[in-house]
Amino acid sequence: MNKFRFTLQTLLVALFTLAFASLAQAQATRTWVSGVGDDANPCSRTAPCKTFAGAISKTATGGEINAIDPAGFGVVTLTKSITIDGGGTQSSILSAGSTQAILVNAPATSHVVIRNLSLNGAGTGSFGIRMLAGGSMSVEKVTISGMTNHGIQINMANGTNSSVYIKDCFIRTGETTVSRGINIQPVSGTANVTAAIDNVRMERMFVGLYVGEGGKATLRNSIISNMSYAGVVTEAVSGNAQSNIINTALVHNGIGLQAGAGPTITRINNVTIANNNTQGIIGAGNVISFGNNNVFGNATDGGVTQTVPQI
Repeated sequence: MNKFRFTLQTLLVALFTLAFASLAQAQATRTWVSGVGDDANPCSRTAPCKTFAGAISKTATGGEINAIDPAGFGVVTLTKSITIDGGGTQSSILSAGSTQAILVNAPATSHVVIRNLSLNGAGTGSFGIRMLAGGSMSVEKVTISGMTNHGIQINMANGTNSSVYIKDCFIRTGETTVSRGINIQPVSGTANVTAAIDNVRMERMFVGLYVGEGGKATLRNSIISNMSYAGVVTEAVSGNAQSNIINTALVHNGIGLQAGAGPTITRINNVTIANNNTQGIIGAGNVISFGNNNVFGNATDGGVTQTVPQI
């Protein structure tokens, strides 16, 4: 009897220990993926998972997924605060035939970081990164190519407030009549999305940066070239839309800058708008210049609605 009791107690302790260990692994702060991993693994450094999707469920909120070696790690949906970092390993997501490579659909308090990745739609994937909900998102050192739709789509629901940070990225999707490099277009003007975009190169699409109702974007230190329609479009029917463009070149596009009618404001500071095939600056919206821009060599240069001195 005592022997049976001892065996039962030992078994219960062992089961509890295993359950606790499994729970700890499921909630690891840092997890790992590898091209030779297995999603049945705990996603540890020595037993990595194979895909980002496999590692998500085993990574704690606020945790980080890292890549060990160069590989493609599959499309993924992010539903909580998390960092995905490809490191220096040429990590990628091949999203051929998929709606998006990365979908962000997270709580209003969340912060998502996407870093050091190559996202390739291979001519049939639709979006690179698509954000439908979340508090904030940082995209750093990401290359997006081969998409049929937008490189980065910010499409927030009504009544949400979100911030987006995009830095050191290269975007070249496709030359379709809908493709935009960065598309800030909340579901309606009741959403409020602010975007800080720094050192980004966009080329060979329909529109480089599009800012719609409820969007406010600051673009600096960037180059937008070879857009079949326009480099930057700021557009609104009822809700406010604003763009601030600083130390940036809009060159070799159809139109350099389009300021749409409605309550829109586009501010330009030390911007070069040159060699655009149709128009340098066009539109009925407000274009405010700080008097230090270069507009030349366009089919028609166009003009600004207001020039203000710098303080």
